[in-house]
Amino acid sequence: MKPPPGARVVALFGLMALALAAVATRLVLLQVRDAATYEALAAEQRVRRIALPAERGTIYDRSMHELALSLPAKAVYADPALVSDPVGSADRLTEVLGLRPAELREALTAPSRFEYLARAVDLSVANRVRSLNLPGIGFIDEPKRTYPGDSLAAQVLGFVGVDGAGLAGLELQWNDVLAGRPGRMLVEQDPDGQSIPQGRLEVEQPRRGRDLVLTIDKDVQYFAERALARAVQRNGALGGTVIVMEPSTGDVLAMATNPGFDPNAFTEAEASATRNRGVTDVYEPGSVNKVITASAALEEGVIGIRERLWVPPRYQVGDAVFGEAHPRPTMAMTLTDVIAESSNVGTIMTAERLGSERLDAYLRDFGFGVETGIRFPGESDGILMPEEEWWTTSMGTIPLGQGIAVTPLQMASVYATVASDGVRVAPRLVRGTLEDGEVREREPEVHERVVSTRTASLVTRMLAEAVSSGTGTEAQLPGYWVAGKTGTARKPLEGALGYSDEYVASFIGFAPARDPAVVVAAIIDEPDTVYGGVAAAPLFREVMGFALAHLRVPTAEPPDPLPSLVRG
Repeated sequence: MKPPPGARVVALFGLMALALAAVATRLVLLQVRDAATYEALAAEQRVRRIALPAERGTIYDRSMHELALSLPAKAVYADPALVSDPVGSADRLTEVLGLRPAELREALTAPSRFEYLARAVDLSVANRVRSLNLPGIGFIDEPKRTYPGDSLAAQVLGFVGVDGAGLAGLELQWNDVLAGRPGRMLVEQDPDGQSIPQGRLEVEQPRRGRDLVLTIDKDVQYFAERALARAVQRNGALGGTVIVMEPSTGDVLAMATNPGFDPNAFTEAEASATRNRGVTDVYEPGSVNKVITASAALEEGVIGIRERLWVPPRYQVGDAVFGEAHPRPTMAMTLTDVIAESSNVGTIMTAERLGSERLDAYLRDFGFGVETGIRFPGESDGILMPEEEWWTTSMGTIPLGQGIAVTPLQMASVYATVASDGVRVAPRLVRGTLEDGEVREREPEVHERVVSTRTASLVTRMLAEAVSSGTGTEAQLPGYWVAGKTGTARKPLEGALGYSDEYVASFIGFAPARDPAVVVAAIIDEPDTVYGGVAAAPLFREVMGFALAHLRVPTAEPPDPLPSLVRG
């Protein structure tokens, strides 16, 4: 029996009501409960967020020559959703960008709306990509870091990565200042990648990084690097370091390391070549360290300037016997003779009058065992054991510069302290930041007296005797009176006690001796010629001569000679 027509109509209307209720419920869920979710999905499809890199600040030398700067370039990116032919586009891009097709195809088919294809490419390359008219390929302004001097001061400057962040050297140390602040852009686009009229557009402009002004002098740096390279080759050495400083300010005019590298292509360099060995690597300084023993002895009054020391050819400390570099009989020597002739035995005898506690204190006062204050990335504080842990033979080795380790910059700072009348000034590589065309100076962090002006003056005269008629005659400069000291130190064995048959040769000094203007540290690693007076003193002379002429330092009268029993 069929239901009456009225019942069928009621049932139909009931079903329609249920369907409408379901539709209404779904609409309520979509437009109320899930509205925010779907709005976000729609925005994700329409809105493109693009980072706008900031231009990195320029690094200048002390005379405002550009050492590192950013040039206009482009980043090439893809919106994979808009790429119509990933395989064909990859093949065509390979020819221009020089990337592997497989790498490009992976980026062009990625499940995202933004993929970098190439970073910081030259404008000419970007224009060639643009001329291909490939769907889904876009461009962003992205400055490219460049170093116009190529390898000049490379270990000092460091380098930046593909994202523009500093990875080494001053680029890393001062990244927060140089990097600036990146911007961003939000833009609404249709499915074809075209901007939607009246759509959302937000732009936050990037803020350029601040500029740095260094203490480095481009000309002195260039000369020091070339002179060092010649000296390394001439002496058949592994490498070397040269540091040039102004003693009164602590300003580093040059810091050269060999071998070098080109920061424009840092990925091709050996990792060891990118280190700034002047501050990151340590070595046993050898006889250049005797200047500290002499300074401490004079300051403490344990030896007189005219006092005679009867110095034997050999001397026992603990269970070790120490001798001279060159055989000689027992002879009378003043402290000036001990330094000028680089007597090992005379230095040890002088140190014993000081005692280990006072010697340790002066080593630390001169800056051993701590960072210099330059705050360079990876700086070593050297190796100086606490005095209570010294060996029974330490009073024989440490006064001679063995059994301790320092950086070249620490050793250069010791001589800068003597040259600046006994006041230690922390070295610096950065004069300051450039603010509205003016350099905002950074003051040295350390400025303290280590020895008296009298002691510094006496030691300077001893060092002048070492150059005029002692072990450092190869460092003499016509027209200038040079004060300095040779150093020849055997290298310790790696991973074992004892020393190898290889040496580090050095010469460190300053000029003019009466009114010091420049300190130069010349250090040669494993020279065939072995001795500091042969391998390093000529390099010192070459660099010091250029620095004095470049800075227009006038000649000066020599200091008065000190009492000597060896040279009359």
